[in-house]
Amino acid sequence: MSTLPQHPPEGTGPIRPSAAVARAARALTAAGVGSARVEAELLAAYVLGIPRGRLALADDLSDDQLVRLDELTRRRAAREPLQHLTGRAGFRHLELSVGPGVFVPRPETELLAGWGVEQAQGRPDPVVVDLCSGSGAIALAVAQELPGARVIAVERSTAALAWLRRNAAERAAAGDRPIEVVEADVTAPDLLAELVGRVDVLLCNPPYVPDDVVVPPEVAGHDPAEAVFGGADGLVVIRPVVARAAVLLRPGGVLGVEHDDTHGAAVPELFAENGGFTAVAEHLDLTGRPRYATASRRADCHHAPIGAAWQTDSS
Repeated sequence: MSTLPQHPPEGTGPIRPSAAVARAARALTAAGVGSARVEAELLAAYVLGIPRGRLALADDLSDDQLVRLDELTRRRAAREPLQHLTGRAGFRHLELSVGPGVFVPRPETELLAGWGVEQAQGRPDPVVVDLCSGSGAIALAVAQELPGARVIAVERSTAALAWLRRNAAERAAAGDRPIEVVEADVTAPDLLAELVGRVDVLLCNPPYVPDDVVVPPEVAGHDPAEAVFGGADGLVVIRPVVARAAVLLRPGGVLGVEHDDTHGAAVPELFAENGGFTAVAEHLDLTGRPRYATASRRADCHHAPIGAAWQTDSS
């Protein structure tokens, strides 16, 4: 429960940012919000319209600004995502628009996007596909960092597509190479039929949380369920994605799929069992947990034996 008063006392007058932040941080801590101090600083900076790093140099908050900060703090204490309150989410070198109806991109997904950028570098005119694109975070990061790449973002949710198209337009207006947005179900057997055998890098952050897992209130109450849960075992979307990737990738093309931290063995095994991949590897996130698996499309027509060996790498 928030410890903030409903309104600042009359005659409070201006208040220093440090005092306002401390006040908000106490309320967020009492509500069980992690990184309460950081989030309080971000909310204060948002209200003041300045970067977080300039808070120490900022002018006092007016009464109106304090009222606004108190309201945002109450909403965050009720576990509304910080990114929904500010309307923005940072991802690698980007600031993306987010809100109700789209999955908020997470820092761990930056690792998969970075791997994709590294894999596409040095390939002539690479074709990069981002499945389950959501806000467009992965696709737009690749397009910004590799202006020579053709990037295709695939999403089926009408609500998420609105955010994806908005972010794509914002980044194009900022000078990044425009991406191509495709409305489609990534489990469709004929997905991207025109790109069969032509994709260099295929990346996917699918819904992968097993249905019976209890998720934080920010996720349960605000992220779209279809972007979070992946069936009883969390692999309902990943299975067809792996199968379709084997068809879409050119020989030597690569696949990267983010997954639940309980899938450190299951997803690499799906890659190996498919028979179309080699160099299967598992990667850890910054907390040391399994986070995404990668593989390379085989250049021959032979199938790797089921249960073929795969390696584990840290990210």
